[in-house]
Amino acid sequence: MTHSDAIPAVSTAESTNSRTGTAIVFPGMGPASFAEVGKFLMLDPYARVRLAEADEALGYSVFDRFRDAEEDYSVDFQIAFLVNSMALADRAVDTLGVSPTVCAGPSFGQRATAAFVGSLSFPDVVRLTAELVRCEEEFFSSGAYEDVVTHCFVRTPQDRLDEILAGFDDRGAWYDFSGHLDAGFHMLSVREKDLDALTAGISAAGGYSMYSMRPPVHAAAFSALRRKAEEEVFGAYEPGAPALPVVSDHDGSVVRDAAGMRAMMLDTFDRPIHWPGMVESLKGLGVGTLYVTGPDSLFHRLDVTKANFEVVAVGLPKKRARERERERALERSRATRAQRAVPRP
Repeated sequence: MTHSDAIPAVSTAESTNSRTGTAIVFPGMGPASFAEVGKFLMLDPYARVRLAEADEALGYSVFDRFRDAEEDYSVDFQIAFLVNSMALADRAVDTLGVSPTVCAGPSFGQRATAAFVGSLSFPDVVRLTAELVRCEEEFFSSGAYEDVVTHCFVRTPQDRLDEILAGFDDRGAWYDFSGHLDAGFHMLSVREKDLDALTAGISAAGGYSMYSMRPPVHAAAFSALRRKAEEEVFGAYEPGAPALPVVSDHDGSVVRDAAGMRAMMLDTFDRPIHWPGMVESLKGLGVGTLYVTGPDSLFHRLDVTKANFEVVAVGLPKKRARERERERALERSRATRAQRAVPRP
């Protein structure tokens, strides 16, 4: 059972009863428009605080540049996603009383994780994110992988995927795994000219193509990007030991020291993410409840997530939730006016 709008979860899986730990999970980044998140950035008090910190760290208005951005994964889109993720975690701690025992962040969620557990300050994570965007843009603007995208697809069993990839091998077409999210749910990096063949094979297998990401992510072939990021960006930052255990997104290992945090944040460039491995690790750490804090349409909905945890999705308010809040505000206003209108003896 998945819950939205910060509604406390109710157990639906008896197996979670013996696991009393709580984890905050920062989701990976997905496509979204300014219209979807801009109002939250401006109106939510937690988001306004984090946005002001980001503005100060970068020396300009993130909101203004995000509003004017034309690319799906621009630097200011990424900063806005980071701001919202942190703001929703702040809200979960303050209003829901969440006291996590573990933290995790698949893919881009690593950035918010590093700030939440105190390995890096939030302003440093903002600056690091901006610098890594520049680093990735330089790397993928020329060279061997400038035409590569990462494609996300679901409902494609492993045996049918093996058949698709055998066809790639027969044609001499390049590909690399970027992630395994659930049974039949994969992330694969391919050259853009081969994307149509991939999506056709997925459809023929009964699968469904979700979206493609540019720049591509999390592939072993991108080891040169890892080295570039380490040499040009990470040298200016010193991650500290996390205040909470952190579950790595590529193999589920548990990170408890500064060296592990640094290695995990570099591994993201050239090691595919493996969410089922993270799930097993979280269970091994005694976690029974996940609070997924961030604009997420994926991780809290995965079958492997729902089957193993009580899940609370602390995401952007839905339209109906906003309408309910407005109705409650109107009711409070009417009640106040009615009280004032009662004649006093």
